[in-house]
Amino acid sequence: MTSDAVIIDGYVDEPACFGVPPYLSPYIRYTAGVLLEHGYTVSYVTIDTLRDDPARLARLDAASLVLLIAGVTVPGKYLGGTPASLTEIRQIGSMLRHPVSAIGGPITFGYARSGGEKAVRQAVSGFDAVFGNEVASSLDALLQEKEASGVLDYRAIDRWSVLGSGIVRQHPSFPHVMCELETARGCSRAVAGGCSFCTEPLYGLPRYRSVAGVCGEVAALAAAGAVHFRLGRQPDLLAFGTAGGEFPTPRPDLLEGLFTGIREAAPGLKTLHIDNINPGTIARHEDAARDALQVIVDGHTPGDTAAFGMETADPAVIRANNLKASPEQVFRAIEIVNEVGAQRRQGVPDLLPGLNFVIGLAGETPATFDANEAFLNRVLAAGLLVRRVNIRQLMPFEGTPAYDDNTLGRHAARFRQFKEYVRTNFDTPMLHAVFPEGTVLRGVIIEEPGTLSLGRQMGSYPILVGFPLHLTKAMVTDAVVIGWGMRSVTALPCPVRVNTLPLSALKWLPGVGKKKAAKIAMKRPFLTREEFLAVAGPSPVADLLEFTLP
Repeated sequence: MTSDAVIIDGYVDEPACFGVPPYLSPYIRYTAGVLLEHGYTVSYVTIDTLRDDPARLARLDAASLVLLIAGVTVPGKYLGGTPASLTEIRQIGSMLRHPVSAIGGPITFGYARSGGEKAVRQAVSGFDAVFGNEVASSLDALLQEKEASGVLDYRAIDRWSVLGSGIVRQHPSFPHVMCELETARGCSRAVAGGCSFCTEPLYGLPRYRSVAGVCGEVAALAAAGAVHFRLGRQPDLLAFGTAGGEFPTPRPDLLEGLFTGIREAAPGLKTLHIDNINPGTIARHEDAARDALQVIVDGHTPGDTAAFGMETADPAVIRANNLKASPEQVFRAIEIVNEVGAQRRQGVPDLLPGLNFVIGLAGETPATFDANEAFLNRVLAAGLLVRRVNIRQLMPFEGTPAYDDNTLGRHAARFRQFKEYVRTNFDTPMLHAVFPEGTVLRGVIIEEPGTLSLGRQMGSYPILVGFPLHLTKAMVTDAVVIGWGMRSVTALPCPVRVNTLPLSALKWLPGVGKKKAAKIAMKRPFLTREEFLAVAGPSPVADLLEFTLP
């Protein structure tokens, strides 16, 4: 007799794993593989789906087993979905009376409503089983009625990841799903304590997955229809396969095998991006890191971001929290990534660094924010490109030094000033430099239709694109940049069909404005570019205009 199992995706966001739509975390695929291996039929549902259809939650009681995956340890702002709250998690647990119910993921580290609060490790009521770090192996042990070992076994994960790959087809956003790929777990600095606030050292020293294992999973995902991939589940991709040490020397040869293997496993892929890169690794091993970064650029798809955990530019805070790189080292790492990746391909920079700042760490003073601002000013003055700056308030977890030693709430006003300073004085000019007027963004997917429709490309930290016209949800379009917000760009579908564009959108064309837009609308249709430019004047996007008749 076949048993039915349901996986509820409450979404995860960790320092080295992302699973908020359109991302699909490895936890989901691994646990689906475990369930299939044990003879279950597996259904997948997201927390957003349950919010939209509360009656569906009651129907889950008919399943034999329900597993909820959830937990946020590095909170952010999300467009594609909203992670499950503790209230929702408890509600789900209390409503599941008949099936075997389990919960796993980073929720076991603790929960807080947002950054700036301590995450409290508390019992999650209503579930029959609570799985720790090794969710898939714990589920496997439960189904075998054995004691979970808690030991990471990549041979088993390789098998489960292939078996569970078909679950990607049940994602509400399919085929626009970014498959987060795991190459390693744990931190090379775990013995030295790691960064004071980070939960990755709680996984221990790094264990690296084999190239064959990763590529086998990619092949299975590609066979299921997946075309978007990110090597995101690891704290430092440059350390892949290295022998050890706190700041191991990169192995470009191993990375080349990884990227080549992925390309061969999924020859039709549309996106192959990365996530975490340790700037300390680059600064300490410049030549090897430069070669490794070149391998990434040669093997990935353009528009990629190497996320740097900078945290602060204040040396005192760096020392107090055992952080991984000095401001000089981070600056040098930014220079090297620019040297290798700032060239444009398909209209956008190939690979740029992204900077993460954490507010509320031990040793922080008002001078910390001055140092952060001075660092960013130096980056601008040097003409270097940075894809984005993330600023978040500390969410300390039990088991990390920052849980008891922090400055939460002490500099709230200065924090707000710093955030506004960055958005106004750094982000705005940087967006102009990274996405100049006329830049074409390929394959933007509309996520929120409306008077101002919002969309993003598939990728690592894709820029938010606002279209000043109503577009259909899930529509895919190329877009030409015509303006900028603080953390977004304004664009029009490309090619720009001037004969059918609404008046409200016509005025956004460079050099047009409201008055000229009305004049253009009166004289439509235009048959040639020359006719249009005679009315509208010179345009930096002239080559992207189309004159299809309505």
